[in-house]
Amino acid sequence: MKIVLVDDHSILLDGLKKLIQEDDMLTVVDAVDNLPDAIRSIDKHKPELVITDYNLGEDDGLSLVQKVKRILPETRFIVLSMHDESHLVKEILKEGINGYVLKKDTKAELLEAIYSVRAGKMYLSSDINAMLVKSLYEPDEGKLLTSREREILQLIAKEYSNKNIAEELFISERTVETHRKNIFRKTKTNSIVGLIKFAYANNLI
Repeated sequence: MKIVLVDDHSILLDGLKKLIQEDDMLTVVDAVDNLPDAIRSIDKHKPELVITDYNLGEDDGLSLVQKVKRILPETRFIVLSMHDESHLVKEILKEGINGYVLKKDTKAELLEAIYSVRAGKMYLSSDINAMLVKSLYEPDEGKLLTSREREILQLIAKEYSNKNIAEELFISERTVETHRKNIFRKTKTNSIVGLIKFAYANNLI
């Protein structure tokens, strides 16, 4: 099975490649750290499987899935991410990915995911399955944004930088950037001014 790896951390890429190459049935044909290189590599190698992080610097794995599905619809995807928020996982699953594994999961679970996807099945790690089941029993508040996203939106409106928001909420800057992308996507805005106008019009702040 030909595999392309995509992650913006070179150390993680090296570790993933070594782990997967230990299996004689699997071949890593390329490992890249950004979306443009990933598109070129996938177009060149035509892999059966792409394993990608959700965060790819200024881009994200969701954009990669969408772009590749348009040119090579048979390509299968496993998202390997640190994010386990139900709303984000559900949004990614809607794009037709074949597997979702957390970076904290074991080597055995990742290999199980690869072989399940290879067999035409969908694979969700045990923690993701548990989170999705739990979300079924949580009341749907019908809100456009999650409480965390609303917190971040309020700080954006106060002109806080990503670093300031991270310090205020005790989360990483990468997590803040992920939430910002989701806020813009959900509100269908592409500028701070447009976002603030939308927020006031819809009583989000």
